[in-house]
Amino acid sequence: MSLTFAAAPKAPPDLVPVRAREVAGKVLVTNPFGDWLMMEKGDFAALNRGELDPASALFAQLAERNFIRSKIDVEKQSDRLRRKTRFLDYGPNLHICVVTLRCNETCVYCHASRADMEAVHTDMTPEIAEKTVDFMLQSTSPAVTLEFQGGEPLVNFPVMKHIIEYALVKNRAYGKELEFTMVSNMALMDEDKLAYLVDRKVQMCTSIDGPEALHTKQRVLVSGNSHREAAKWIERINKRYIEMGLDPTLYHVEALLTTTREALKYPIEIVDTYRNLGCRAIFLRPVDPFGFADKTAKRIEYDRAEYHTFYRTAVEHMLSLSRKGEEILERYAAIFLTKILGDDDPNFLDIRSPSGSGLGALAYNYDGKIFTSDEGRMMHETGDSFFQIGDVRTSKYRDVMKHETVRALVMASIRNVQPDCVSCTYAPYCGIQPEHNYRSMGSIFGRMRESTLCNVHKGIQDFLFEKLGQADPETIDILNKWTTVRPRSHFIQASAAS
Repeated sequence: MSLTFAAAPKAPPDLVPVRAREVAGKVLVTNPFGDWLMMEKGDFAALNRGELDPASALFAQLAERNFIRSKIDVEKQSDRLRRKTRFLDYGPNLHICVVTLRCNETCVYCHASRADMEAVHTDMTPEIAEKTVDFMLQSTSPAVTLEFQGGEPLVNFPVMKHIIEYALVKNRAYGKELEFTMVSNMALMDEDKLAYLVDRKVQMCTSIDGPEALHTKQRVLVSGNSHREAAKWIERINKRYIEMGLDPTLYHVEALLTTTREALKYPIEIVDTYRNLGCRAIFLRPVDPFGFADKTAKRIEYDRAEYHTFYRTAVEHMLSLSRKGEEILERYAAIFLTKILGDDDPNFLDIRSPSGSGLGALAYNYDGKIFTSDEGRMMHETGDSFFQIGDVRTSKYRDVMKHETVRALVMASIRNVQPDCVSCTYAPYCGIQPEHNYRSMGSIFGRMRESTLCNVHKGIQDFLFEKLGQADPETIDILNKWTTVRPRSHFIQASAAS
């Protein structure tokens, strides 16, 4: 519940703009710098009336946390805000390359707009692959990640290999920090492919929807058992990293969950499934409206209040395991906590201001078309090309970056000018995904109070601040550890500009 200040004549003139929200019986106040404080309701009422004693301990806390204008070190706060938005000085660092739309699995929530295995015309050609790499390396970002997606990228493994080899050679002239990642269902993996991917330091990510019965029900592999295939290769890859002497808590297969209506029944079982597979980070993503998911909404969608119950139960289980010494975390929580406790922005593209659409990421379709994001590409595949901003065969990098759609998405995703967001207590930590607004509400600006994504973000932050407000030292220590960023330098390709 959001709270507002009364227009009291005694209202402290020295107070910076403050946003307030009731959380678990207390009042959370935040300021534009990202500082926060949990207050008792009576203290908040006194502050609201302008009756807070300047000699009180609470006033001293407010001053220490940059709520009192006259006590602020302006230069220090300016540097702080510049550091948090330093990603604006870069350029697109994530480059999503769809090497095929063909896929050997059928998923109830498919976001990728898959094509049947016979649809070979949806395979990227070597020519378009090279032009995609040429375009990607023009990014002004000093570090770039090329992420292979599909469909199922292993369907077009020869072109994947060609892209990797071509990019390694071309990057000698650029000297960028280059990384490769692959999102795969693993069902087409074999020892030869694995040997090549490990040798070329390709990070591997897959999807696990929970226990075998749930996973195989939602991700159908006609030729076998989708869960067993994914689990087999997760175990094999993780073992290979250990054999290479890499820290298994840092180097392991990443796995993603899409939370469907059926998944809501199994919060504990889903966490335990990930643990048993050696996955120490779980991203409890809600279902979204992209790709073909809208066609199966009657089977997979749900009220977000049910999601919050699921989320709280799953994360409470993770916290319980962490208290016993097990290393495990939830990705959404880690992103928000890095901003709340770590006082930094991890540059997660969907939860930043402005969003990463175009500015932080580009998506390249199999046919060379360029989009502001993979979500924008998905909408193109289902008939709406609003987010197409170029083509690797004909477009210049500068023209793509200055495209009117990119500019519009920037304006639509700045928190401090977005209605609802501008007065939201969580504005310092949150972000807007304009593609989600467009797909679900028909406008890149949307109406955030009606947004299911906004609802998810608020609910997660309510839970986190509830935990912080309880001030249990052991829990706070665990949440602080979730903000720790450990670089995985093994995956960075060694390359120097010639």
